[in-house]
Amino acid sequence: MTDPSKSPNGGWTPRIVAFFCNWCTYTAADLAGVSRLKYSSNIRVIRLMCSGRVDPQFILDAFSRGADGVLIGGCHPNDCHYVEGNYKMLRRFQLLKRMLADLGIEEQRLRLEWISAAEGEKVKRVVNEMTTQIKALGPLGMPEKFRDWDQEVIELAHHVEKSGAAACCCGSAAAPKDSKAEVAHV
Repeated sequence: MTDPSKSPNGGWTPRIVAFFCNWCTYTAADLAGVSRLKYSSNIRVIRLMCSGRVDPQFILDAFSRGADGVLIGGCHPNDCHYVEGNYKMLRRFQLLKRMLADLGIEEQRLRLEWISAAEGEKVKRVVNEMTTQIKALGPLGMPEKFRDWDQEVIELAHHVEKSGAAACCCGSAAAPKDSKAEVAHV
């Protein structure tokens, strides 16, 4: 199977997952298509009824499965079909930015845009801008990082087994006779 992040000419192209509100941003993307507006084809759109339905776990899952960027599109403030869904997304977006920073993921890899159903041109501009921005950042490579981290944990477990520290710390082996002296050395 071929790697979808590889372009036909052998270069890397970013994978961007987009969560679009059904009533506004998804409709705008449809308008862009009908109007034959050209935007990057490396975006994969997931349609939701409201941007407020985007669970932070969806974003983390997209990154962990190989997305290089995530775009969220919703109705403009005060135009949400579900009254406050976009405000709910805005609060989650702020939380996600802090969480991703703690994970070492650049904040430019996550973007939130308010795009109404009539703004097909804005969909084109936002998608193309984000693609250019992600290309400049390069591949995120989270699946590879997970494999490296798993390997580190396996090696640490082997090291702990060899040193006997696991038996001492977990209480499965008898504690040394002078346990106060043992604790003092730690």
